[in-house]
Amino acid sequence: MILVETRIDLRRALEEPRSRGDRIGLVPTMGYLHEGHLSLVSLARNESDFLAASIFVNPLQFGPEEDLEAYPRDLDRDLALLEDRGVDLVFHPSVDEMYPLGSPLVTVDPGPMARVLCGAYRPGHFRGVLTVVARLFGLIRPHLAVFGRKDYQQGVLVRRMCRDLEMEVEVLLGPIVREADGLAMSSRNSYLDSREREEASGLHRALEKARAAFREGERGAESLRAVLEEELRAYPSLSLQYGEVVHPETLKPVNPVMPGSVMAVAAFCGRTRLIDNLILGA
Repeated sequence: MILVETRIDLRRALEEPRSRGDRIGLVPTMGYLHEGHLSLVSLARNESDFLAASIFVNPLQFGPEEDLEAYPRDLDRDLALLEDRGVDLVFHPSVDEMYPLGSPLVTVDPGPMARVLCGAYRPGHFRGVLTVVARLFGLIRPHLAVFGRKDYQQGVLVRRMCRDLEMEVEVLLGPIVREADGLAMSSRNSYLDSREREEASGLHRALEKARAAFREGERGAESLRAVLEEELRAYPSLSLQYGEVVHPETLKPVNPVMPGSVMAVAAFCGRTRLIDNLILGA
């Protein structure tokens, strides 16, 4: 596995697979990898001749009160895990290497789909996400990129960016990987203390309660949200930020709720913000 930290070395390392006509895959990450990330790597490995991963904690997607400096990092462990999963190249740039002219003046406007769900509470977040993803796509020029379904809104926006800007990158969304108690795997789970960790799985249980109500015939969005909220009352550490049922591609609210709609939630567990979602009728 090749580790490169500069754009020049990245360009050189990609010359050979490009000259062979390899299908190049990319898994963008912010590091501190868990089995959820690694499942995306395995998916991309099966779809690629040459597989790259990036490890970069992107400052553009963090708000002023968010955890940029505290975000967990363990590069040596990440590299060992990626090599074990068959990654061919890891791009690990510094902030100055990624943004050599400082904070970019030209960024990607994510449009109205970034003003709902997480975007309503994290202004500027998805502008930062799409800008760094566009930059990675420009540097690596992958044929496909794999993102996790846990960050559902992110995946929808990346797909729409590729479609609207003719980027010609196939975007795959890998399934959510969960702990044994249902908690969606996330690097931020490491922030939870023992009590919070025990109660954090209540977020998934609440989603499953809503899904059960849908299976039993409930089609009202507000009623499904009420089921979610009622279940969450059993977990004092969890404070719901939003719970919405949306169209899987437009992210617009749906009512009545049809099969294939996405129920997306965000909640604070103590001071840690968690997100999750599921597809109703799946």
